[in-house]
Amino acid sequence: MGCTSCASGADGQPKGCKNNGTCGTDGCNKLTVFDWLSNMSLPKDMVPFNAVEVRFKNGRKHFYSNPENLPLAIGDVVATESSPGHDIGIVTLTGELVRVQMKRKKELLNLEELPKIYRKATQKDIDIWQGVRDREEDVQKRSREIAMALGLKMKISDVEFQGDGSKVIFYYTAEERVDFRQLIKDFARAFSTRIEMKQVGFRQEASRLGGIGSCGRELCCSTWLTDFRSVNTSAARYQQLSLNPQKLAGQCGKLKCCLNYELDSYMEALKEFPKMDVKLLTEKGKAQCQKIDIFKGLMWFSYEEQAMAWHELSVEKVNEIIAINKKGKKVASLEEFIEEKIIEDAELFNNVVGQDSLTRFDQPKRARNKKGKSRSKNRNKNRKRNA
Repeated sequence: MGCTSCASGADGQPKGCKNNGTCGTDGCNKLTVFDWLSNMSLPKDMVPFNAVEVRFKNGRKHFYSNPENLPLAIGDVVATESSPGHDIGIVTLTGELVRVQMKRKKELLNLEELPKIYRKATQKDIDIWQGVRDREEDVQKRSREIAMALGLKMKISDVEFQGDGSKVIFYYTAEERVDFRQLIKDFARAFSTRIEMKQVGFRQEASRLGGIGSCGRELCCSTWLTDFRSVNTSAARYQQLSLNPQKLAGQCGKLKCCLNYELDSYMEALKEFPKMDVKLLTEKGKAQCQKIDIFKGLMWFSYEEQAMAWHELSVEKVNEIIAINKKGKKVASLEEFIEEKIIEDAELFNNVVGQDSLTRFDQPKRARNKKGKSRSKNRNKNRKRNA
């Protein structure tokens, strides 16, 4: 999705609207919600829900009441209630879909307790808002220098100015508790505004900053993922993945959220498999499981005395052996339950385009030698005739 100002330029390169999350069309922003009730009219006896959803920098969203009954639409820039002063945001949802979003996020549907929308933003409000946003990058660099000078073990990942410039919020991450009382005094002296510090987790930091994952797509947490569920190493074990921290960790340094996407399917498929620690009793000895293949439904067992010799068994055969062992009996050997598979010879290469053989240069040039011999014979005959 993208707005018209994000189209390609004359040279074919993407222009980019350069609005940094303040695009008015709301088509190229993070965590965009599609209003599927926009073309539907309410019943006559139903009053429209008088609340809107407003988005701020980096996908931060809040719900506000509209006591003045302003005609608001998606993409309008509004001035909202804040403490102190007012903030500037963009409307992302209106109407009944706001009620649905509030129920999903477990927000109270009491409009009186919600902060208010003052007015639609004037040109003066927008100019002040854009002016303070242009300062955020320089303020972030300067704030990091001050924190490093004080020797604080923290990372200031993002800076957000309030719409009227009366307050600036510093988002930071830290592994331990940080005493930033002196830091706030230095910030207030350097930036001459009210300071607010907010600690965020490493996952929240990655969602705010965004980026490209190892799959080549944008990060899920910065595009559509709104809740961060805990990810354990057991999710990787169930999916038969190697416990390599470099491959399992995302940009936030934690386990990737996508490990939970297919976990339920794996858990459902593993119900048909016996446990990995089960041992099969045979007359040749006990056999233990070495490896399983969830997709093909196969298990590999080896005798305890012959650990290097693996035997491939299907899940049905393994369950059959376990059922026999539960009756107090032993099977003769694992080899009796191995199913022989007939592998058909598949043609690896098929010349469907009329290409020449890859070994055409390796063959001797016999045709040319025959021609050379015939030419030499004709020359000898001609010489004899002339003589």
